[in-house]
Order: sequence, then C-alpha cells, then structure tokens
Amino acid sequence: MSALDGLEVRRTTTAQQLADGLADRIMAGAFGPGDRLRESAIAAELGVARNTIREAVRILELTGLVRYEVNRGAVVIAPTPENVEALYTARERLETAAAVRTPRPEQLQAINTAFDDLVEAAKTGDPKQIVDRDLAFHQAIVTTLDSSRLDDFYAAMTKELRFYLTVLSKDDTPDEIVAEHRVIVDAIRAGDRDRAVAEISAHIDTSVQRLKQLLADDR
Repeated sequence: MSALDGLEVRRTTTAQQLADGLADRIMAGAFGPGDRLRESAIAAELGVARNTIREAVRILELTGLVRYEVNRGAVVIAPTPENVEALYTARERLETAAAVRTPRPEQLQAINTAFDDLVEAAKTGDPKQIVDRDLAFHQAIVTTLDSSRLDDFYAAMTKELRFYLTVLSKDDTPDEIVAEHRVIVDAIRAGDRDRAVAEISAHIDTSVQRLKQLLADDR
C-alpha cells in the first residue's frame, strides 16, 4: 500500500483562470459591492460546469474580494472603514518593519527595478498596469525582511489591496502616483531608514484616509 493511495489530484487551472477573470470584472466595476455572484447564471453564460464556478468563487473568497452570506451565497465585499483600517494597519507594520532594514545589493536592485517598472507603467496611463507595478514595488520592499512566510502573507494581502488601489487610482494621476513612491525609494537608496519609515507611513495613512472618505461619500 502506498502512502499516496486515495490521494486525488485535481486540475484547478480552469478555476484559477475564472477566478482571475472574475476578479478583473470586480476591479472594473462590473460587479459592485454587495452584488451576488450567481454561480448557476455564470456557469450557464460561460458554458462551464457549476462546480468549476464554485471553485473559482472559493478562490475569490480566499483573496478577500468575495464572502459568503447566509441565504445569499457569494457576494462582492462591501468595504467598511474597519476593514480598510485592519488591512492597511497590517500592511503598514510589514512595510515599515522592512524599511528599517538595510537591503542587500540584490534586494536594493529589485526595489529600484520595481520602481522603474512603475514609472514606465505610469507613462501608459493604464490603471491595471499601474496598480500591478505599485503592488510589485511594495512587495519588493517587504522581501527585505528575508521571510518567505511574510512574503506569502503580503502576497495574499495584495489581492484585497488591489481592489482598494484600483478604487484610489481612479482619482490619482500617474504623476502623483510616481511622486508618492519616488520619495520612498529615494529614502531607501540614501539609507535613511527613519525617512523611509516616515514616507511609507505617510503614504499608507493618506490612502486610508482617502478610502474612508470615499466610503463615507458613498453612504
């Protein structure tokens, strides 16, 4: 008898692709906060098995974009000030902890490259590219903590962060986004840890306040 007897290997590629596609639609506003993701309707429209749709929705649930509600099923999250505060507090603590460390040469190069990629994305004016490069820049900073667990934790948070950054990017100009990140990378390059921490904290705190204001305006 093998230790692997009875182990079922399932292919999840289709479900992951569907989850990514649904996430893109949520980011684009096709599904708004509180909207239901009707598995049967989505399966029928796309010609995909309902079980595959259910698995895709479960993946979205893990990212924080969707949650299950009694008698309603899967619904797109409706952000609250408390959710924003909790998520961004976790983000700030990770990034500021990373900012007090001295990055190794290859880590500094990764941060520089990520910033350069953000600058190039800003030139395109494409919100999706900008958000992707924005998150990659901050992920590069967190990598200086030298913890694969923390890297994975932050990467998981970026799924939900992407939702909020997409909301914010609608009001930001590409130049403003680059400027906010330039002061951070300049401080890191200069080895000024205190300034790096201060700039990251200011950047995140500003985002939190703007998100809370947007939530208040929508009420």
